[in-house]
Amino acid sequence: MPAGIRPGRRGYAMVTVHVTSEDVDDRTVVTVSGEIDVSSADALRDRLGLLLDEDRTDLVVDLRAVAFMDSTGLGVLVGTLKKVRTVGGRLELVVDTERLLRLFQLTALDQVFTVHRTLEDALA
Repeated sequence: MPAGIRPGRRGYAMVTVHVTSEDVDDRTVVTVSGEIDVSSADALRDRLGLLLDEDRTDLVVDLRAVAFMDSTGLGVLVGTLKKVRTVGGRLELVVDTERLLRLFQLTALDQVFTVHRTLEDALA
């Protein structure tokens, strides 16, 4: 199946999120772009799950290129954070847009996650 296409209930639908990961020393940077919603959150959940299966438990999730995130996306991040913490790891976020920062503030998740404005700050 071509990249960016996944089966849907009525044929095929375009995935609206792109997720990549890269090891930076002992940390793993997960870069997310596009929209994280109920129809695309599985791509993020799957990538994070694979990293945890590979014992990559020191994660930085870079959300600077995310245009939209709904509660499903937040749920994926919270669920992953719980898993990471149970094995003594950490998950930090990079968010630089007021729109997403406001989402984390309104849901009080800015009190749960460590949120950085830049990738450099997250990796320092």
